[in-house]
Amino acid sequence: MAAESIDVVVVDDHAIFRSGLKADLDARINVVAEAATVESAVAAIRSASPQVVLLDVHLPGGSGGGGAEVIAGCADLLASTRFLALSVSDAAEDVVTVIRAGARGYVTKTISGAEISDAVVRVAGGDAVFSPRLAGFVLDAFGASTTVSVDDELDRLSVREREVMRLIARGYSYKEVARELFISVKTVETHVSAVLRKLQLSSRHELTRWAAARRLL
Repeated sequence: MAAESIDVVVVDDHAIFRSGLKADLDARINVVAEAATVESAVAAIRSASPQVVLLDVHLPGGSGGGGAEVIAGCADLLASTRFLALSVSDAAEDVVTVIRAGARGYVTKTISGAEISDAVVRVAGGDAVFSPRLAGFVLDAFGASTTVSVDDELDRLSVREREVMRLIARGYSYKEVARELFISVKTVETHVSAVLRKLQLSSRHELTRWAAARRLL
């Protein structure tokens, strides 16, 4: 029996590139929507609920944040939708910015349709995928100092607070968290308040972005 196809949204501001890309993707990939701007991308992703988003880094619209802004606008979906950056740029700043936002990989437009298809499948399966040499930018940016910083922030939280934090960041309701951890809703509320205070955050949305940026989802 053939494997199920992977639903993908293609986000790029050049219609000709989107058409060519769709033609080059193999039968494992099912393009369910396209978008050309930050705003239309967020709307399309929320409507289509794809497994993977092929995302250009530089896009018109929004507040100028491009692909990273699209990911931020879908931060609550990161547990189920994975973002793979696809760009002509191989600049370290572009790579690091979009990975910090929550992308699971970054490939350049010089790769073939077969390679992009393989990258989509791998990202859908939970892998991180990078074009050659780009991974070095990520290792440099998320090296020992970053790891220490994240560990220091997590050390402020109790084991239970970490469990609650991850579930809330994945989009669970207070009732769902309570049921998952066998605690009361009131206790969940208390833990969430403590987490927000300790991490100096003001809302569930900020908590989701904080967790996604640190790959804690």
